[in-house]
Amino acid sequence: MIRIDRLDKVFGTLKVLDGLSFDVMPGEKLALIGPSGSGKTTILRILMTLETISGGHIEVCGEQLYHMRRGDRELPADEAHLHHMRSHIGMVFQHFNLFPHKSVLDNITLAPVLTKGEPKAKAEARARELLEMVGLSDKAGAMPSQLSGGQKQRVAIARALALQPRIMLFDEVTSALDPELVEEVLLVMKRLAAETDMTMLLVTHEMGFAHEFADRVLFFDKGRIVEQGPPDQIFRNPTQERTQTFLRKIIAAGHRV
Repeated sequence: MIRIDRLDKVFGTLKVLDGLSFDVMPGEKLALIGPSGSGKTTILRILMTLETISGGHIEVCGEQLYHMRRGDRELPADEAHLHHMRSHIGMVFQHFNLFPHKSVLDNITLAPVLTKGEPKAKAEARARELLEMVGLSDKAGAMPSQLSGGQKQRVAIARALALQPRIMLFDEVTSALDPELVEEVLLVMKRLAAETDMTMLLVTHEMGFAHEFADRVLFFDKGRIVEQGPPDQIFRNPTQERTQTFLRKIIAAGHRV
């Protein structure tokens, strides 16, 4: 579903991703963990075309993301190609990014109507189904300011799902929430993982959730994959000293793995 090949990303003189290569299988649930600044969120932003790449290639659903073919030539992707590729991918951000002046229902229906040309009635019917799925069927007419942080994040998940992406990206979706609101968001994500065949990439510091959620865990440091494997291997029996040190610090800080 995703193929990343020798990916580089440089910000000024800082190399954030360094020759990174990995594949993601259809339907796979992948957790990306590691210290802050290790490149995890940058990967999601690149997949969402919110950041450009400095080198390498990315393939999504069998098509190049940042390149396109014209005859026998490979050219940088134009905006039309990027727009087409974005239709495969949804992303839920750390800080919700809801439109404050629009109702919950309007936040969810806006993109399908504007970008896919869906009839408003069809988009609204789908939005109400999604609100029921995330446990907020009574909040369709509410404004974002009337919602808790956990409710806003669940609306953000419904909004991303409204475009029916094949791939979902979650970027630290619980880190801006009060601890008592985290569980309600994680429950929605667990349900998504269990009930859909969407490919999902999760960047998180919630190690216990990553352990339950993921088919495979990638541990990053300094823009490279240090270690990868099934959750039980990474969290219970990591082979690399850098992974062991990271997890010791996480456990010492009181986090469950």
